[in-house]
Amino acid sequence: MKTLGFIGAGRVARIMLEGWKRAGALPGAVIVYDASADQAPRLTSIAPQIKAGSLAEAAAADLVIVGLHPPILAEVLPAVKAHLKPEAVLLSLAPKVKFAGLTNLLGGFSRLARQNPNAPSIVGKGYNPIAFSAGLPQAERKALLTLMAPLGDCPVVKEDTIEAYALISAMGPTYLWFQFLELERLAVEFGLTQAAAREAITAMVGGAATTLFASGLAADDVMDLVPVKPLVAEEPVFLAAYRDRLIPLFQKLTT
Repeated sequence: MKTLGFIGAGRVARIMLEGWKRAGALPGAVIVYDASADQAPRLTSIAPQIKAGSLAEAAAADLVIVGLHPPILAEVLPAVKAHLKPEAVLLSLAPKVKFAGLTNLLGGFSRLARQNPNAPSIVGKGYNPIAFSAGLPQAERKALLTLMAPLGDCPVVKEDTIEAYALISAMGPTYLWFQFLELERLAVEFGLTQAAAREAITAMVGGAATTLFASGLAADDVMDLVPVKPLVAEEPVFLAAYRDRLIPLFQKLTT
């Protein structure tokens, strides 16, 4: 894919472009468009090959990545379809609007993919599930997977799981980051250097997940490995917050 066009120059576009830059894998020609005049210039500062352009210019790229919220997506795609090349690929980063809806908005265009990039992609540690439409040939699927590889893991998934991944892996870091920061503050207060605190927390988080999911132990046995549990009384509050916030959001994305 020789040229890449971003329609929507927000957070996800920055994550992906910064991730490719850090990996030395930034595409050679990138055009970014955003309806807000101040958005695209923020991305052009990442690298010289990233240029601000019009909607028509971004939509005429070989790979068109659309990073817009669903209501705006429905408004913009009819304008995009006039500029899409027949051999182009369109990658939607939005939940809710499925392949059938995208094809309808694009006047029958079916060379499509959908994806949920997450924030760790900016350092090459992303988990970015992708779904392919039936109308996307194998060669283009392979090219997309190659392009996404420097950003982290890119499993191919069924389209009807995209919304679940949006809540679990794409939004998931926001459920944890504030806790990591508080642990860092406490670690420094307790006498560790910031560097030592960050190293310990990073290792602990990765090791904890691996122990829970890959040790072969039952969940109750894993929970029993550490006898002192200072936050056990607050666990019901945390669990209720997850369910009270995420279940309604999932329902909103899937109905």
